[in-house]
Amino acid sequence: QVHLEESEGGSVQAGGSLRLSCPASFPGDTYDSNCLGWFRQPTGEERQGLAILFTGDDRTDYVDSVKGRFTISRDKVNNTLNLHMTNLRSEDTAVYYCAAGRVGRSAHCQRKPERFLSWGQGTQVTVSS
Repeated sequence: QVHLEESEGGSVQAGGSLRLSCPASFPGDTYDSNCLGWFRQPTGEERQGLAILFTGDDRTDYVDSVKGRFTISRDKVNNTLNLHMTNLRSEDTAVYYCAAGRVGRSAHCQRKPERFLSWGQGTQVTVSS
């Protein structure tokens, strides 16, 4: 199990930017074989995978709705997963979660909630138009 904790989200106006971070406590030497991800869940909707990063080769993947606007990255020194969000829209309003899982292979790191075993507690992001 990996301990994850998202930074505080916030409220921004449409078109604005926000950065979320998730300091992660990775046990031992497992950091280079983890699938890391950001998800969100709007009120009354299912959890959606936004972006993933496989630590073995730093491959990333994004859902179409955030491509070109959101960037997932990691700070290897501080063991932190980041999500930089730009050009935010009202439809980006949701509770955002960071997550981690052990998949072993890059191709198995996918934006599916069932691939992840460890989750943060979630943080609210509200975008007003």
